[in-house]
Amino acid sequence: MAIETLSESKAFGGVQGIYRHASSATGTDMTFSVFVPAHESGTRLPVLWYLSGLTCTHANVTDKGEYRRACAEAGVVFIAPDTSPRGEGVPDDDAWDFGQGAGFYVDAKEAPWSANFRMRSYVEDELPALVAAEFPAADLSRQSVTGHSMGGHGALTIALRNPDRFRSVSAFAPIASPLECPWGEKALGGYLGPDRAKWRAYDACALIDDGARVAEILVDQGDADNFLSAQLKPDLLRAACDRAGIPLTLRMQPGYDHSYNFISTFMADHVAWHAERLRK
Repeated sequence: MAIETLSESKAFGGVQGIYRHASSATGTDMTFSVFVPAHESGTRLPVLWYLSGLTCTHANVTDKGEYRRACAEAGVVFIAPDTSPRGEGVPDDDAWDFGQGAGFYVDAKEAPWSANFRMRSYVEDELPALVAAEFPAADLSRQSVTGHSMGGHGALTIALRNPDRFRSVSAFAPIASPLECPWGEKALGGYLGPDRAKWRAYDACALIDDGARVAEILVDQGDADNFLSAQLKPDLLRAACDRAGIPLTLRMQPGYDHSYNFISTFMADHVAWHAERLRK
């Protein structure tokens, strides 16, 4: 599983790299970014995964997320994969909220999406194995995960399905319950088919109601987010966590919207929060 280095540059004493590899999960080339802080030879550092939202690639957070200073200070490797397979021959949709750029971190079951749209397998299995093989500083025994919007949904569901793998999980403006919003109904219906029972593995609230547990969750949500009431619905996550006894810190941030201006404002808080738990 060799990788191709597209670029590497020094940042805050560490190295910000962009890499590409041929993915067996998606059947396409996939691009991802990795920031490795400065460290002594032989030192291994904990890993924070960041999953991006609709229409995004690895580049959005890499260019605008403002995580590198915080990760350098905390000694945390930061990894950002793409949100979907891309390229010639990969199915797509004319709408921005489905198809390329909108993989929803699921393994699709419906044609034509099932041939390439296997982002659950890519993020949960293939990419971690590649990172373990190619980045000796990354300590995969200490992992945490965060994400934004569709990626917040991805972070929550992946952590809930793999509680022994991730020491902590947070999210920025996550899609709290895809079963209960238009984005989720379109994506899960299109990728998985009409049987809503099969959607539950990709809905944080449903997973919690079905018995999945994590130690705690941190969520930041702007109260001026124009997707708040129709798509994101953090109160559904609050209610599910209350029913299950999962400690949820839901911080409603006055005046903030859905953009990377919001994410970058609170990114250092999330990195520090994860770093504390990764040190335990």
